[in-house]
Amino acid sequence: MNKHQKPVLTGQRFKTRKRDEKEKFEPTVFRDTIIQGLNEAGTDLEAVAKFLDSTGSRLDYRRYADTLFDILIAGSMLAPGGTRIDDADKTKVTNNCVFGANEDYETMRNYAQVFSKLIRRYKYLEKAFEDEIKKLLLFLKAFSDTEQTKLAVLTGILLAGGTLPATILTSLFSENIVKEGISASFAVKLFKAWMSEKDANSVTSSLRKANLDKRLLIVLYLKEEMKRNELAEHAVIGLLWTCIMNAVEWNKKEELVAEQALKHLKQYAPLLAVFSTQGQSELVLLQKVQEYCYDNIHFMKAFQKIVVLFYKADVLGEEAILKWYKEAHLAKGKSVFLDQMKKFVEWLQNAEEESESEGEEN
Repeated sequence: MNKHQKPVLTGQRFKTRKRDEKEKFEPTVFRDTIIQGLNEAGTDLEAVAKFLDSTGSRLDYRRYADTLFDILIAGSMLAPGGTRIDDADKTKVTNNCVFGANEDYETMRNYAQVFSKLIRRYKYLEKAFEDEIKKLLLFLKAFSDTEQTKLAVLTGILLAGGTLPATILTSLFSENIVKEGISASFAVKLFKAWMSEKDANSVTSSLRKANLDKRLLIVLYLKEEMKRNELAEHAVIGLLWTCIMNAVEWNKKEELVAEQALKHLKQYAPLLAVFSTQGQSELVLLQKVQEYCYDNIHFMKAFQKIVVLFYKADVLGEEAILKWYKEAHLAKGKSVFLDQMKKFVEWLQNAEEESESEGEEN
């Protein structure tokens, strides 16, 4: 009896190994299966959810999570930066994805349910989905306005439902999308969706837990106010400066306050950069900083340090600083502040002259 059993057992083991080998999918094989399934399901999102549910038991979602989410959102695998890898070959892309769907709120809500169901079913996808959304927020520049809107609404709904944590929003502070105002307009749409699902208090408390409340809510509030009241950028920058400086209990010791201020303002520099894209806004900000340092005696020696910080963080350009120094400064404490800025202004002028002479030589 024993003699006959051994080959059978060996045979079973061999079959198992064969099956394991077959299931080592390559990303492209994985992609083709997912795209075929989505194309067959079409715009019926219940069918999409069922397909994803059953396919997860056959395919390795864990290994190819980024490919899976790229396709579900953008309809194609994405290269670094956000460009579609397979755009030239229409058989390797699908339009049955978030970016290919209607822009209306209800459709995005239905898509949010597809992701929520998938992550409830395959819990191990939770972290991968967070990473995917963080990545897509960094790629926003590569997407069209309508794609950005769909992603903003979808993300807002998923944040409201708890499928995503508020910490993913740190990607919106990336310099390349902050400077162009992409972050701010994306945030406005995202918060509208989030607040239509939940009340403002729950949004604020989520942001507070993630230490994001002040920065993002200021952007949201100011962009909305600018639109609603047709405010010019230079009218907003002063208000923003005041909000930022009022948000802190300042140290009473002069030697400590400068360090505290620089640490605080460095955090908010990307935000100020969103609202200082014009020369006039930069001059207004410089005057506001001058006024603040004059009115708050502990800040008198911090003026030059704040201006240099803003220069390094691309909030202020050299043209605005030189104009302020020569003619646009206020009378308040002008001799003290001009004296503080003298060396830095000389350095800026020398750098400018050098670049001009280099240009002439070329």
